[in-house]
Amino acid sequence: MPSPFPGMDPYLEHPDFWQETHHWLISAIAASLVPQIRPKYEIAIDKRIYEITDPNDSNGDSLLVGIPDVAIKRQSNTPDVPTRSVTTVAIALPTMVKVPIPEKIKQAYLEVREMATKQVVTAIEILSPVNKRSGEGRMTYLKKRQSILGSLTHLVEIDLLRSWESMPTLNSSIKSDYRVLVSRSDRRPFAELYAFNLRDSLPVFLLPLREEDVEPIVNLPELFAGVYDRAGYDYRIDYDRVPVPSLSEENLVWAKELLQAIGLRNN
Repeated sequence: MPSPFPGMDPYLEHPDFWQETHHWLISAIAASLVPQIRPKYEIAIDKRIYEITDPNDSNGDSLLVGIPDVAIKRQSNTPDVPTRSVTTVAIALPTMVKVPIPEKIKQAYLEVREMATKQVVTAIEILSPVNKRSGEGRMTYLKKRQSILGSLTHLVEIDLLRSWESMPTLNSSIKSDYRVLVSRSDRRPFAELYAFNLRDSLPVFLLPLREEDVEPIVNLPELFAGVYDRAGYDYRIDYDRVPVPSLSEENLVWAKELLQAIGLRNN
């Protein structure tokens, strides 16, 4: 069963689903590209590890880091205190607080490499909360992004998250829920921006390679539909609930009417 939404399903932005959606989509893009680029190119799935230790992050919950904070949530609000009477020392009851501990975040990305030289021709990124929210993760990603934009490597950046600030572009006031950026090394500083909203379909675009090559097609609608079906999201998502992150009032009304019309929402 396909997603009820015409493009990105906002329910998959919930931290309970986003990490695996990211994994599924990375794998689906890789699998679709291999037959189109072989034997001149190979595609590799690499991982980047972030260590989050920001003590100033007052919203350090699972939504921001993408990893459920199970250890914290399972702790009792009241510490274990001996119940026997103490005649000489009064034991004070402490307040439970959180301390900043390192949190390792693993994120996959794709590299298209030339077989003969192993040179990275195109980098493909699907953004996660750790990339977009302010803090160490965003700074780390932006440094890598700038390094790619200053090189001969093409960059494809896929942003399917409504929350947080979009990645920077120059001289563009375009606002959208989602976006795909295709930056070809030979056309910089200009780049192709596919900006789309919740009610729009996902874009189909060409993946840049060497100038002499036929560029492979990245069919995001088809890939997303396959991910949704293989992951079984049609029976795992509770569409009676409000999406997390929340929608605007206008989009919330639209989404409710859409889901009610096809029998996926009761109220």
